Amino acid sequence: MIKGIIFDFDGTLLNTIGDIHKVLNDCLTCFGLKNIDIEECAKLVGHGARKLVEDAVGGEISDDVYRLYAQKFSESESNLTTLYDGEEEVLGELQSRGIKFAVVTNKPQRATENVCRKWLSKFRFCALLGQSGEYPLKPDPTATLKAIEIMGLNKDECIFVGDGESDVQTAKNAGLKCISVLWGYRSKAQLQAEGASCFAEKFSDILKFV
Repeated sequence: MIKGIIFDFDGTLLNTIGDIHKVLNDCLTCFGLKNIDIEECAKLVGHGARKLVEDAVGGEISDDVYRLYAQKFSESESNLTTLYDGEEEVLGELQSRGIKFAVVTNKPQRATENVCRKWLSKFRFCALLGQSGEYPLKPDPTATLKAIEIMGLNKDECIFVGDGESDVQTAKNAGLKCISVLWGYRSKAQLQAEGASCFAEKFSDILKFV
């Protein structure tokens, strides 16, 4: 029986690409670097903020660009972020059933906490584990296993829900079943190439797996 869900964040719980794209381009502009379009930005998301900035810069990363990005995003009001269709109803239903929630993301910790506080404060998350330096980034399973421990559950009582290749890999490395969502930043073909086999086309599909 499923008692806990570990969620990825960007592209899974929240559509944050508008804010990520704006903050990134603002930083690139500050350093006289070429901006990227939102479609290219979405392709680069999922492997941590440092890798995002490195790929956007197109070469060896400037620590100054990364520091500015981290600062600006932690201060962002996330006004371009949105929830997904049906999300509030589904999370409310799951929570009413006693399902526990956790987040494991490669998004910086402070930004994760700030955005979650603004958009998901009505829901209880046992753990919000982002990029803090305490745990390796996904697809390393350490943070995921820690989230399971914090929830007080066993691995066979949990599922991992995410939209990216690193989520498929993380679930595999942690020994969990993975539900790959198709409203995020990767296509079904990209996820299948990583071994994904269970898919949710809309948020309410998650109920079928719990």
